[in-house]
Amino acid sequence: MSFLLRPYYLISTAYSLIFFKEQNIRIEQLEIREINLPLVHYFETSFGRTEKRRILLTKVYCNGAVGYGECTTGEKPFFSHETVNTAWIIIKDILAPIAIGKEWKTPSEVGHYFKQIRGHQMARAAVENACWDMTARANKIALYELLGGTRKDIPCGVSIGIHDTPQQLLDKIRAEIEAGYQRIKIKIKPGWDYDILKLVRTTFPDITLTADANAAYSLADLNLLKRLDEFNLLMIEQPLSHDDIIDHSYLQRQINTDICLDEPITSLDKTRKAIELKSGRIINIKLGRVGGFSEAIKIHDYCYKHNIPVWCGGMLEAGIGRSHNIAMSTLPGFILPGDVSASERYYREDIIEPPVTVNKDGFIKIPRAPGTGYEPKEEYIESITVRKEVCSA
Repeated sequence: MSFLLRPYYLISTAYSLIFFKEQNIRIEQLEIREINLPLVHYFETSFGRTEKRRILLTKVYCNGAVGYGECTTGEKPFFSHETVNTAWIIIKDILAPIAIGKEWKTPSEVGHYFKQIRGHQMARAAVENACWDMTARANKIALYELLGGTRKDIPCGVSIGIHDTPQQLLDKIRAEIEAGYQRIKIKIKPGWDYDILKLVRTTFPDITLTADANAAYSLADLNLLKRLDEFNLLMIEQPLSHDDIIDHSYLQRQINTDICLDEPITSLDKTRKAIELKSGRIINIKLGRVGGFSEAIKIHDYCYKHNIPVWCGGMLEAGIGRSHNIAMSTLPGFILPGDVSASERYYREDIIEPPVTVNKDGFIKIPRAPGTGYEPKEEYIESITVRKEVCSA
């Protein structure tokens, strides 16, 4: 399947033009807290099963203005090397001392200050994204406008985990289709792949369908992966090793289905190399995985220039992280439905108000209020906080 973006033009992101009340910004205080949120339904991938989320939130303060961030790392180092506990240490001991007291005019400078740190992108994003949110709120503009976004609504897909039985999976897919979602992504792993995809495609012959392998296969599985061409998939996401762009290049030449790269896309540099190697035809941009909005914008702009479709992947975010994903998805290169779906799919009560909702046509309408357009529910967040620390100069 191939895609054609509109002719490329230089995307002038507003962050280079807007200043924090025309003054330098100096973060006075940074708050870290951990909350616990149970999922409505367990979510299983080739990594394992998740039933509740430990989530780190950040909050930055400057001259009475505040901004909110969320760290999208998992509890264990399965998707990446980062965990909730390592991110807490990095934010508290490394990022907070760098960010507090430093002067900057635009939030993109925060990401530059963090460049000296190797890895730990999700921890870095939790702080940098809070600074973007604060800048938008202080300037009384929507975050998506600050990022240079143009879309007034975004198309939504869903990511459906591995279920106990095939019938449970079919029932879940049917419910999501009825809810209006435009793309169905199902997780696969060895033993839950060809037959499952055949069943889904036979049952739902006309849906836009994607398979996500989460790096569960190798080139030894080439014959199996070739057979997946039968199912007219929109893409197969990250079939091979989490850090690979070499074997994916070989695999893409052997199969017709578009490969989407996920885990190895950690920076603009890795993205450029993957595109030059023709390791995949689609890129999944995850805010946490790339270190925040500044790097995400660079990756988006590069892909847009080279006619590579991008979309926004999810990490079981709570409302703050979800609202950041919504803002990023307004950039013009995000032409494919992402994993940004309604709050109620994951949590009985989200930490923002209003909760994220998807209309019957499968779109999220972009709020126009300052910042993300969603307000954190401070009292509820406090009630589910299990630890908290305030860092100051």
